[in-house]
Amino acid sequence: IVTVNDTQPTAEAVAVKDGRILAVGSEEEVMAHRGDATRVVELGSHTLLPGFIDAHGHLKNVGFQELSANLLPPPDSDVDDIARVQEKLREWGDSEVSDALGWIIGFGYDDSQLAEGRHPTRDDLDEVSTEKPIFIIHQSGHLYSVNSKLLEMAGITAEAEDPAGGVIRRRAGSREPDGVLEETAVFAVLPVFPDFGVEGARHMVQKGIAAYTRFGFTTASESRAFPSDLEIYTAMAEEGELEIDVIAYPDYWAAHEGLADNPSMGREYRNRFRIGGVKGNLDGSPQGKTAWLTHPYY
Repeated sequence: IVTVNDTQPTAEAVAVKDGRILAVGSEEEVMAHRGDATRVVELGSHTLLPGFIDAHGHLKNVGFQELSANLLPPPDSDVDDIARVQEKLREWGDSEVSDALGWIIGFGYDDSQLAEGRHPTRDDLDEVSTEKPIFIIHQSGHLYSVNSKLLEMAGITAEAEDPAGGVIRRRAGSREPDGVLEETAVFAVLPVFPDFGVEGARHMVQKGIAAYTRFGFTTASESRAFPSDLEIYTAMAEEGELEIDVIAYPDYWAAHEGLADNPSMGREYRNRFRIGGVKGNLDGSPQGKTAWLTHPYY
């Protein structure tokens, strides 16, 4: 048992009662609290640690990631070149989920860990499909790559201007989009993106919770919640569907009105849910090199 407490770094046993830690220490000390109804768990060769607290994450997006083609690099997956990106997308494109959506969606590629050292472009994705729109998300969540079909659906052409806070990357020596979208440039895609509905969003949250618990997290965060997200989390909390604690930080510009009077705002959890503050976006991602910096940083 690793306590992550310098004054008592390890222990032989832990006692828990009514969801709270009752005692930590030697087996003799802790087992003194044992009663007729006590359930004893022998760890054997396993290690027990305190539950991890997610300080900045996106619970619903983790669920979205669980449902998408896994494009993560080693050691989390095996995507280390663009050919492997394409292979993964083709496999997912043959799935029932892809057929139901009519889209191919992937998450987690990292250009810095691909052999080519660049983002997949529309040309790379067109080799996977020109019939289905393809949308893949960079590991940072701040850059995206799409195929020609989706550029057409979203109306992103050579005439399109870069939006405030975003960049439509272009083919060399041309204004023709190359398929890579930075930051707010993705907003043009959102109107044509599949509508998963309330049930779909709740399913994403449930898949996200399953992923968090699999890795030992007992507290997750939704670090840019919109009004519809708050409705979903509030409903799931009231219905007892949150298996771990969830902290939401609503997007300030979209959801700050009325927060002061929201009963979930504050330090106390209500059915495992609370609003812990607000989230504001000013720049971008260090990993995606879209963040504001005074000097180049690698």
